[in-house]
Amino acid sequence: MELNECINFLLTKAQHTVFQYLKTNLAQFDVTPVQYGILKCLWDEDGQTPKQIARTLSLDGSTITGILDRMENKNLVRRTPDPDDRRTLKVVITNQGRELRECIEEVIEEVNKRILEIFTSEEQEQLKKFLEQIANRQVF
Repeated sequence: MELNECINFLLTKAQHTVFQYLKTNLAQFDVTPVQYGILKCLWDEDGQTPKQIARTLSLDGSTITGILDRMENKNLVRRTPDPDDRRTLKVVITNQGRELRECIEEVIEEVNKRILEIFTSEEQEQLKKFLEQIANRQVF
């Protein structure tokens, strides 16, 4: 099989292209694509546990800890004890993190639009559907 026929290679290359474009566009906010994902989780539902966020973003626990550390240093989020279970931490968004929402969501919409503009509306829907099918497939 040729490398350019390998689905892993094609998906990785496409993901890298999108990631770099998104990273460049988010740099003005000092936010990485993964940090955006965490902010989005908290904008949608504040006060999640690191484990909940990691599950949503398909990250492992050790990875999210370091990202949350960096986000706390930027004053975007803070970790607080869960009032119902002091052994558990909740991640809450700060005012500074909340204030970025509108600007960052505009960037995300523009990035999505720019990346997908090479496809018709129908192709865009098909692509999203196909990627979801691959992502949700249990192959192991």
